[in-house]
Amino acid sequence: MELLTAFLEAAVRASLPIALAAIGETISERGGFINVGLEGAMIAGAFAATVGGVAMGTVAGYAAGAAGGAVVGAVLCAVAVVGRANQILAGTAVTAGALGVTALLGHAVFGATGVSLSVPLSAPVGVPLLERLPMLGQALFTQPLITYVVVLLVPGCAWWLSRTRPGLAVRATGENPEAVRAAGLSPVALQAMGVMAGCALGGLGGATLVLAQAGTFAEGMTAGRGFIALAVVALGRWQPMGVALAALLFGSSLSLQYVLQAMGTEAPYQAFLALPYLLTLWVLAAGRRGAAPAWLGRPLP
Repeated sequence: MELLTAFLEAAVRASLPIALAAIGETISERGGFINVGLEGAMIAGAFAATVGGVAMGTVAGYAAGAAGGAVVGAVLCAVAVVGRANQILAGTAVTAGALGVTALLGHAVFGATGVSLSVPLSAPVGVPLLERLPMLGQALFTQPLITYVVVLLVPGCAWWLSRTRPGLAVRATGENPEAVRAAGLSPVALQAMGVMAGCALGGLGGATLVLAQAGTFAEGMTAGRGFIALAVVALGRWQPMGVALAALLFGSSLSLQYVLQAMGTEAPYQAFLALPYLLTLWVLAAGRRGAAPAWLGRPLP
């Protein structure tokens, strides 16, 4: 019973950064932009959140994380949306640059010892009554506040994309940007808005790694979660609710390694570490692509 509770709690926490990044990627891809730079936005958000958290506290840390991701988004917009550069190459370059810059700044600002003793962590917040439920209460309803923000963000994003004029315009940009231009709207501005929102949420996901989980910044600490988020969007069929469930699946696979090790499984721990990435490869290889936006990955006309 205790092992199951610990697994559920760890699965939810591991899912949070992936879910935030994947929801952001959903907005970006519905606008026709495949954001390979999401990993860069996450690591930039993690670094910015560490600086903001140490200087001004947890709330400022989350805000700084989102801002750090948005900075990466601005670079991507300038190069690949306005400049019409290849989205994959631009995203790869931005990610490589962000990983290098944050590693350099991390050593320069925090030194070799890091900041593990001074980064504030988000305290768990219990939901009245629900937190007392056997087994599920502690696992699902005693989580950092950012967890409940994500729970509200998922239906909010679904509503925004399907019920609001800006959301519908972003979706139309991913399907037929020429029709959007004929309607008097700017596909460039709409796609840039989607990229910026996606990178800001990716930065918030990186901030969650620092402020709700690790309590420190480490070089490359995102460990490919931005790329996993790309697969999560495809697995979730580009729908926010489906994407959230897919993120939970991947978070569970990340947490499963600890459960299997606690059970005394004799398999090497490296096999458990590889599990989520093998799942990512399987999704990319086996996933259907019929629901993808028609203009995904193509430069705007």
